[in-house]
Amino acid sequence: MTASSPPLAAPLKTPRDLGWIGVPVVAVAGLAAFWLFPSDLGLLTRILAAALYVLSLDLVLGYCGIATLGQAAMFGTGAYVAGIAAVNWVADPLALLAIGGVAGGLIALATGALILHARGLTLLMLTVAVTQIVQEVANKARDWTGGSDGLSGIDPNPVFGAFRFDMVGRTSYLFALAVLVVALLVARRIVRSPFGLACRGVKEDPLRVSALGGSPKAYLVAMYAVAGVFAGVAGALTAVTSGIVGLDSASFSWSAEALVMLVLGGTGRLYGAVIGTVAFMAVHHILAATDPFHWMLFIGLFLMGVVLFLPGGILSGFERLAGLLRRKGDKA
Repeated sequence: MTASSPPLAAPLKTPRDLGWIGVPVVAVAGLAAFWLFPSDLGLLTRILAAALYVLSLDLVLGYCGIATLGQAAMFGTGAYVAGIAAVNWVADPLALLAIGGVAGGLIALATGALILHARGLTLLMLTVAVTQIVQEVANKARDWTGGSDGLSGIDPNPVFGAFRFDMVGRTSYLFALAVLVVALLVARRIVRSPFGLACRGVKEDPLRVSALGGSPKAYLVAMYAVAGVFAGVAGALTAVTSGIVGLDSASFSWSAEALVMLVLGGTGRLYGAVIGTVAFMAVHHILAATDPFHWMLFIGLFLMGVVLFLPGGILSGFERLAGLLRRKGDKA
């Protein structure tokens, strides 16, 4: 049995999400933000790239149940490899995204094959170790990465040879929005494919998958590599749009923040990654600007409030509201 066909006797019910309508909603909301906040396009571009990064985490945690604090290893690898390629050899932004995706996928495939035999806290510790190794390699390879000073001088060519990356950030933002929309379409197709359903089967009952002749580890490693591609593309997107890559892109804290943003939005829903990222980074920005000394306290209270009153994430609140409105409409 191959890793592309699910070893399940009956089809699994796919997790609730916004359906295909969620993709145009993200696109329209992104375009609206472009017109409403023209002076904050730099921040909004970072949010879009981070949303793609958190989306990659949702593929492994939400759909495979892989608890990881090492997603930054793939993100940082994609960012550094794309940045090095941009400085030395390639300047086409689409090619740089592909290079970053391949780099992130390869590091995920190599490390996933080694560590995914573990479970629980052991696996969590191994993912942290992978992130620390990648960050240390980036720090020591100063001639290529710039070390603690960061990798700068990334100057990509215009998109399709026509749309130059400007100082205001219009091209960067629209480019990042387009990449995120395409990534959502691809991710949704993956999780609803036979392969995606097989991964959900491993999450829910790995013994059943084994009894039916499947290899749970093969499915997990494959999805881990797919998520690595998404994270690598997100890292490359950050390098292309910001022009610099720092050691923080492969840090433990960046992995932890991704987990917080995903739980905040809702795991196993894809769009929860986008909502959680927007909510966390927007609140972070507003509170840090309003009260530079106590903003972390308010961030903590915000997170506690969401977890206590919306344990399924912010998206679950939208689902409850939609269900309530639907029931009222039926009664009317």
